Amino acid sequence: MLKAVLLQLGATLLATAIAAVFFGLRGAASAALGGLSVVIPSGLFALRLAVLARRPAGARVATFVVGELLKVSSIVVLLALGVALYPDVHWGALLIALILALKANLFAFLVKT
Repeated sequence: MLKAVLLQLGATLLATAIAAVFFGLRGAASAALGGLSVVIPSGLFALRLAVLARRPAGARVATFVVGELLKVSSIVVLLALGVALYPDVHWGALLIALILALKANLFAFLVKT
């Protein structure tokens, strides 16, 4: 799970750098906002799963479902909070970084560790 979070962080940094080149500081801040809104809850979720991995199977399933619900909810809350606090958001950069961070999980299985 840590591998997926690190890939999300890498995708966020890449999107932020590309947005800085094409859209300037405003785009870079927006891309960082979009990407970190995914990376932070995913990292906390991965840490929680690692800590609770020693529980019985039934408890692990319940923990996963509740944790995933909380992760998705916190992504939405962080995005709304970020847009409220930074009204000059560049929507294109934010959405590109958000999509890249969300889709970075798909490549976690391709990376050998």
